[in-house]
Amino acid sequence: MTRIVALDTSDVRFPTSLTLDGSDAMNPDPDYSAAYVRLRTDAPDGLEGHGFVFTIGRGNDVQVAAIRALAPHLVGRDAEELLADLGGVWRELVHDSQLRWLGPEKGVMHMAVGAVVNALWDLKAKRAERPLWKLLAAMSPEELVDLVDFRYLTDALTREEALEILRAAEPGRAEREAALLARGYPAYTTTPGWLGYDDAKLARLCREAVADGFGQIKLKVGADLGEDIRRMAIAREVCGPDIRIAVDANQRWEVDEAIGWVKELERFDLAWIEEPTSPDDVLGHAAIARGVAPVPVATGEHAANRIMFKQFLQAGALQVLQLDATRVAGVNENLAILLLAAKFGVPVCPHAGGVGLCEVVQHLAMFDFVAVSGTTENRMIEFVDHLHEHFVTPVEVTGGRYRAPKAPGAGAQLLEESIVEYTHG
Repeated sequence: MTRIVALDTSDVRFPTSLTLDGSDAMNPDPDYSAAYVRLRTDAPDGLEGHGFVFTIGRGNDVQVAAIRALAPHLVGRDAEELLADLGGVWRELVHDSQLRWLGPEKGVMHMAVGAVVNALWDLKAKRAERPLWKLLAAMSPEELVDLVDFRYLTDALTREEALEILRAAEPGRAEREAALLARGYPAYTTTPGWLGYDDAKLARLCREAVADGFGQIKLKVGADLGEDIRRMAIAREVCGPDIRIAVDANQRWEVDEAIGWVKELERFDLAWIEEPTSPDDVLGHAAIARGVAPVPVATGEHAANRIMFKQFLQAGALQVLQLDATRVAGVNENLAILLLAAKFGVPVCPHAGGVGLCEVVQHLAMFDFVAVSGTTENRMIEFVDHLHEHFVTPVEVTGGRYRAPKAPGAGAQLLEESIVEYTHG
């Protein structure tokens, strides 16, 4: 019997505020950080499970402490039993009533559960000698729905409906997997668009994005309308009429303000407006969606749980769903969100603007293509060209497309030397 012998944590912070990488209208000086967890076993193979929560600096120590609070649920237990029932493990961690009280099912504690759940999936994929996307895509519809907690979802998605979605996609799995391996998955880039960059850097990075094969870029907006118009004009001139340009306000606006601001920017042919207001304001997003149509509204990177996504979809409050690998409680909850998106026919374009998010979220999008939605139409994974060199299996993006990872695991493992060098304090 193999046991979990330790849950180790690290407070890892990268000083991206020095170059203003990641800067936007709400977060002017982020330090990309990872509240990092490593699950160790006593197995002779030495395999470990790695996961993290993405933060932007201060408070990362709080997130680390929340992860550490979950150790009693795992340390000393049979690893095989845990990995054989990750649906049950998810429920056990999320439904710890005393810890759940801190949410419930949202915030620092919920994200901590996600880090631990993702680390378990990383370990399971490594032991199966498969990348996570391929491990998930090989599971039966029944096995997949057993991973999902349908509590609070059944007015929008039942277990039976989820099974129908997965069974309908089953016949084409092999062909889609072959297509994914041959052609990759579409990407768009936010690299040119950080708000702290000067005009010369904006123009240079836009040119490089087009040359690198990206069909869409994204710019941060929301601090000053005149500046946004000027920067959008630069980006549109450099990119030309055929490159899509999305904009992201990072929660900056009031509802009416958002509608007016987008009306001023729509002359630049917007691909979407992202996070125009509070990420919790379902009705506000719905009003904005009506007010700015036909410009789509994109949101989800700060949506706290599957229930929030359910409400956004029911209200018609988003037209592009942007799930995040570490905001909700891990792979299991993101599977629920993918199934909700499929039920409502809304495309998923995952958020990946942060350290390690590109490496991890690609697995969810690729699994969705192979085994859930069966399409990449109107779907892209965000790409930012920052900090990939710190990962054991860094993301590969060429010709504007993610190349399907082949290494076993979930892609979350940091290099030991990076952990040592950037551990805070």
